[in-house]
Amino acid sequence: MAFYYDDVARTFNEYLLVPGYSSADCLPATVDLSVPLVRYVAAEGPSLSLRIPLVSAIMQSVSDDVMAIALAREGGLSFIYSSQSVADEAAMITRVKDHKAGFVVSDSNVSPADTLATVMEMKERSGHSTMPVTHDGTPHGRLLGIVTSRDYRPSRTPLDAKVSQFMTPRERLVVAPKETTLSEANDIIWDHKLNALPVVDADDCLLYMVFRKDYDSHKENPLENLDDHKRYMVGAGINTHDYEERVEPLLAAGADVLCIDSSEGFTEWQGRTIDWVKRSFGPEVKVGAGNIVDREGFRFLAEAGADFIKVGIGGGSICITREQKGIGRGQATSIIEVADERNRYLRETGIYIPICSDGGIVYDHHMTLALAMGADFMMLGRYFARFDESPTAKVTVNGNYMKEYWGEGSARARNWQRYYAGGGAKLSFEEGVDSYVPYAGPLKDNVALTLAKIRSTMCNCGAQSIPQFQQKAKLTLVSSTSIVEGGAHDVLLKDQLGALPPR
Repeated sequence: MAFYYDDVARTFNEYLLVPGYSSADCLPATVDLSVPLVRYVAAEGPSLSLRIPLVSAIMQSVSDDVMAIALAREGGLSFIYSSQSVADEAAMITRVKDHKAGFVVSDSNVSPADTLATVMEMKERSGHSTMPVTHDGTPHGRLLGIVTSRDYRPSRTPLDAKVSQFMTPRERLVVAPKETTLSEANDIIWDHKLNALPVVDADDCLLYMVFRKDYDSHKENPLENLDDHKRYMVGAGINTHDYEERVEPLLAAGADVLCIDSSEGFTEWQGRTIDWVKRSFGPEVKVGAGNIVDREGFRFLAEAGADFIKVGIGGGSICITREQKGIGRGQATSIIEVADERNRYLRETGIYIPICSDGGIVYDHHMTLALAMGADFMMLGRYFARFDESPTAKVTVNGNYMKEYWGEGSARARNWQRYYAGGGAKLSFEEGVDSYVPYAGPLKDNVALTLAKIRSTMCNCGAQSIPQFQQKAKLTLVSSTSIVEGGAHDVLLKDQLGALPPR
């Protein structure tokens, strides 16, 4: 007969943290949120880490190059979605890697024959006021000059005036050669009181722009997640169908880590994929796998060579796997059991494998609970889909700003590779929905607020790092009445007064 678990599968909402002793030097400002990203020998430490425990989901509606840059700037990591062509995914990764070390490939360029009207239109569209002038108007054409807002006056310069008439010409520009380091570029900017510095090759073709504001940005973002070459780190999604064609171009583009995007990870398909990647490219190429929900699934992927393991099936806000197939498990129970098995594996082998909580996060405090229960980091979809940097459209629904958000298992995504089990190249039925989420504004502001809550809660538990938090945390189950008690109750909220009927 079937196996029955003794206990119910529980969600984050069924738990609360109990405060512990907090010393005077345990302050939010001193809390370290860095975590390992990939497996490592306990005595040696990880080769890849995160500065904050947040990664964005492998989804069309969440993780493109814009999201990857914004999240890496805050210390996290994005996994570029794999439900697109290999060339397009590799191009997104290239754009992320090119964006930093302070060297930016210009996306606002004009030719000498363009007009002020073109410049004004481009400025309106991109928000950029500095535009290199190249011989053909491309990002890497021969540099002929530059246009800034100081070169023209919209009220006096005719809209049909040619760029060549008002641009600052090449001979008056300060430029840097290809070999210039970021430190040297910033020195040039400061010495010459520049706002932007073009970097050119031996043929005087434009390579990059270095901006003064990026120097300031780096100082404002001390947790930036950078690789050994001071470029933003980025992950890439792969699947168990076309990995033999996909992996090499993604690595060539600069992907720092790979992750198998699949609805279920306890499969021979994932074992084959991990084995092929490791045999083909060596152990230095890191591959995350999943998703699983129990100790057997963890053990299978750990022994297959997974570098981190995603936990969670059916808990995502747009996921209907449980409804469609009756498969899944409460996210809190899954994390607790898998973390216990992860620790047992560490004791047996001396190897630590990070686990990623994927799904089931509704409120910020759920993230803190996931960390306390043993997760090293969280993969989030709905959370990041709400921000300016997500790739979806901002729309108005019933007078409110919303952003579109759809699952990889939805008909809109048509990501049949994610559910591939040796069958035909099609999506047999949906395991995700097409939806909207409330628009929340810029990523930076929202992530800062979330991290402030996590740091504050950790201090309440007397912890200044996530490993310490997991050792000190005390968790208690709560009743349904306790959940009601935890929110505002037995009062009339001021913002509800306008909804009262007239007397």
